[in-house]
Amino acid sequence: MRKDDCIFCKIAAGEIPSSTLYEDEDVRVILDLGPASQGHALILPKDHYDDVCTLDEALAAKILPLAARIGQAMKKGLGCAGFNLVQNNGKAAGQTVFHFHMHVIPRYADGPDMVCWEPGSPSREELAETAAKIREAL
Repeated sequence: MRKDDCIFCKIAAGEIPSSTLYEDEDVRVILDLGPASQGHALILPKDHYDDVCTLDEALAAKILPLAARIGQAMKKGLGCAGFNLVQNNGKAAGQTVFHFHMHVIPRYADGPDMVCWEPGSPSREELAETAAKIREAL
């Protein structure tokens, strides 16, 4: 299940050179060419999935432990203080390549703020209404 016009399918298949950190039959993990910090990696499935909503469940179950393993290796190998796991779905959420991928971004002490937002303050009624809409859609 590959798309011929998908750059991440080509990278995951090894058709386009990359700095590969890890590879198995299902995924390739590469260094991002436009990193947010030193060591920023991408986990790319070898099969094409547009986003997390279309991702195979068995593969999804494999990706989170792999991301943790990569993050631990970054802490040990690069000396970072922590790491973010980032996965965007849809243009409005910041997805720019429509092939599922997960970012593993090393975070260094005193480094820049990257993944942050101003917390909102919804009322209990707003929370209840929002929760009801989501539950109904499940």
